Amino acid sequence: MFGEYFDVAFFFVAGVVLVLLIYLLNWFFAPRTRHTERRDTSYECGDEPVGSGFVNYDIRFYPFALLFVLFDVEAIFLFAWVAAFKSLGLFGFVEVMVFIGVLVAGLLYAWKKGALRWV
Repeated sequence: MFGEYFDVAFFFVAGVVLVLLIYLLNWFFAPRTRHTERRDTSYECGDEPVGSGFVNYDIRFYPFALLFVLFDVEAIFLFAWVAAFKSLGLFGFVEVMVFIGVLVAGLLYAWKKGALRWV
């Protein structure tokens, strides 16, 4: 009964030890250098940096990124469906049509809400 708990505890302890060992090795072998103003500036191909290295992106880029990831992952599911199309038969075809219908509904909803409007 306790064998399964022992396995989980063993792998947990092994993971913690491994992480601590990696941190210890990094601390031991890492080069020690002084931080200077010139060393800490961002590198821009030999040119003097202009402005800060941190830029606030406009919030309207995020819906585009989320929609891209959403439809990209769903395209992967469609490629898997194409590979197994013959073995799935009519049931698989109907299921994928429902899946595509949900995709189209989501796209139309995003379009209606203005998430695809750039400016």
